[in-house]
Amino acid sequence: MDNLNEVIMQHHPDQVAVEQVFVNVNPKSTLMLGQARGAAICAAVLNDLFVAEYTALQIKQAVVGNGHAKKEQVQEMVRRLLRLSVTPGADAADALACAICHAHGGLGLGQTSTEGYSMKHGRLT
Repeated sequence: MDNLNEVIMQHHPDQVAVEQVFVNVNPKSTLMLGQARGAAICAAVLNDLFVAEYTALQIKQAVVGNGHAKKEQVQEMVRRLLRLSVTPGADAADALACAICHAHGGLGLGQTSTEGYSMKHGRLT
């Protein structure tokens, strides 16, 4: 979480957008993803940042126009939308797609947020 705090201090974001966890076929991967998301959300909340969460379907719909788009389609649309000279890797494209979804008014997509919550004894209250 210290590295996330460093990134927040360096870039001064106003808000944070994350992808909601989904249940994967590999429980170990799902658990690790959940822990990483938890650390990111905690770092954001501890820095008084608004956090919005979107499903993969919502992100793909907002970026590609098809909620069931393939990873390669997301990567290509992120490259085009951001006018990148190279196609970003799958993980980077997913993160950028989440940010694009949020920037394009994702707040109307049924996301959940941490607005109105605070941290108490290490838990959102």
